[in-house]
Amino acid sequence: MTTRYSFQLLPISLLALASALSYGTVHASTLYKCVDESGMVLYTNQKGSAKNCTVLSRDLPVSTYSAPPRQPAPRTATPDNFPKVNGDTQKSRDGDRRKILDQELATEQQNLEKAKKDLAEGEATRLGDEKNYQKYLDRVQRLKDNVTLHERNIEALKRELANLK
Repeated sequence: MTTRYSFQLLPISLLALASALSYGTVHASTLYKCVDESGMVLYTNQKGSAKNCTVLSRDLPVSTYSAPPRQPAPRTATPDNFPKVNGDTQKSRDGDRRKILDQELATEQQNLEKAKKDLAEGEATRLGDEKNYQKYLDRVQRLKDNVTLHERNIEALKRELANLK
């Protein structure tokens, strides 16, 4: 007994497809696997006259809609028992924060200068184990990535300092 596969699907015209999409709901068909008396297997989306049909998949209508817009969380008043900080203490904390960020910025700028120096030296020399040019390129790329990392850190610290009051 040989099994032959044939696919018999209804052709969908562009007009039918356009009208289905315009309604916002698309109805998909059911896929059947039918076996006739001679043992031939037929996959179809029409049950038809073939016997021994089983449902392989039944697609349910797909509904499309836009999700409702997200509402921001309501602002709540600060509870009365919430700890409060007086103005002088807050100014002191802000000053400490600025001082720490300035120190981090100075350190990061030093690291950037060192990384740039290492990159310049690394590009100028080729190590003995770098007979393969790709090894040289990989090493130089790591040095470039290090420079880029320090540049991004400096930008982030400057943004943070700009946000301070």
